[in-house]
Amino acid sequence: MSQVVSISFFRFGSIRSRIWAFSMMGRARGHMKRIPGIEFWKLCGSGSGEGFTPIPNTAVYAILATYQDVADAKAAQDAPIFQRYRAQASESWTVFMAADTARGAWSGQTPFTPSAQLTTGPLAALTRATIKPSTLAKFWRRVPNISAVIGRNPNVMFKIGMGEIPWLHQVTFSIWPDAVTMANFARTGPHAEAIKAVRNDGWFNEELYARFTLLSDTGTWGGTSPLQQLDTA
Repeated sequence: MSQVVSISFFRFGSIRSRIWAFSMMGRARGHMKRIPGIEFWKLCGSGSGEGFTPIPNTAVYAILATYQDVADAKAAQDAPIFQRYRAQASESWTVFMAADTARGAWSGQTPFTPSAQLTTGPLAALTRATIKPSTLAKFWRRVPNISAVIGRNPNVMFKIGMGEIPWLHQVTFSIWPDAVTMANFARTGPHAEAIKAVRNDGWFNEELYARFTLLSDTGTWGGTSPLQQLDTA
C-alpha cells in the first residue's frame, strides 16, 4: 500500500455559507476523526488576492488529509462531513497525490510518507511553517513581493496560500509543469531572498516542505479542473 494525500478546496458564495464554513473550523474536528482510514488531517482557511496575504479570504477553505491507500482516500469523499461541505459550497475541487519527498514536521508530526522517487513531469509543492511571533512583521513584509511574482508567473498551474491559524501558521500549495520551472522560481527574486532571510534569522519555530506526484482529481475550480492543463501541455 502507498500513502495517498488529498487536498479538498471549497468555495462559499453566500454570507450564510461563509459563516457556516468558518464555524466548521472547530465543529468539523470530531467528524474528521471518525472518517475510516484517515490518518493525518488539517482544516485550513485561505488568504485573499493571490492567496499569499495576511488578509483572510472568507470564501475559500481547505481540508488536507492522508490515507493508507487510494481506496481509503476516494471513499473518504463520501463521508458525511465532506458531503456537508460540498452541499454548502458553490464549488469544490479535490486533488489526490503521492509524496515524492518530504522533510520537516507539522504539529510535531511527519505526516507524509515519501517514495523517494522524483517526479519528472507535473508536480505539486507544499510548504508549511509556524512563524515565530517575534518575526511576524518581517515575514509579512516579504510576502507581497513574492505574491506579486508568483501571480505573474504563467507557469504556475494552481496556487493558494492557506493557514490553520491566521498570520502564525502558514501553508502554500502550488502545482507546476515540472521541477525545473518550480526551481527557477524558488531560486530567484523575492522568494530566494526570503528563504535566505529565513535561514539566517530563524523566522520559523517549525517548517515542512514536500513534493508530490499528481494522481487524479475530482470537481472543478473556476469552472474547470486545474489539472486539465496537463492534457493540453
